[in-house]
Amino acid sequence: MKNLRNTVRLVGRLGMDPKVNKFKNGTQVVSFSLATDESYNNKEGERVENTQWHQITVWRGLSKVAEKYLKKGMEVTIEGRLVHRNYEDKNGKTIYVTEVEAQDLLMMSKKAS
Repeated sequence: MKNLRNTVRLVGRLGMDPKVNKFKNGTQVVSFSLATDESYNNKEGERVENTQWHQITVWRGLSKVAEKYLKKGMEVTIEGRLVHRNYEDKNGKTIYVTEVEAQDLLMMSKKAS
């Protein structure tokens, strides 16, 4: 297969106000959790709701927009790429992280009430 792309599109609600981390070189990253919901009827005909949580990071100029406008509860569409990384915690245990690095952001609701 040619031209495979690592692209993800999610529509959901922010589970927290964005967290801003600023680095000495002036770069900043904004991170937040995003909840996506799905519902279906199971074989007994009962409605089943399922929520998935995704960790989102936003870099560069888009991080300034996220910092200024995004708030907990807002509905947004995120388009970006999956990033897998790992690190060792203070106990030496390897922690594996999968997150979406946002490259585009569309606010679908005004500030949450």
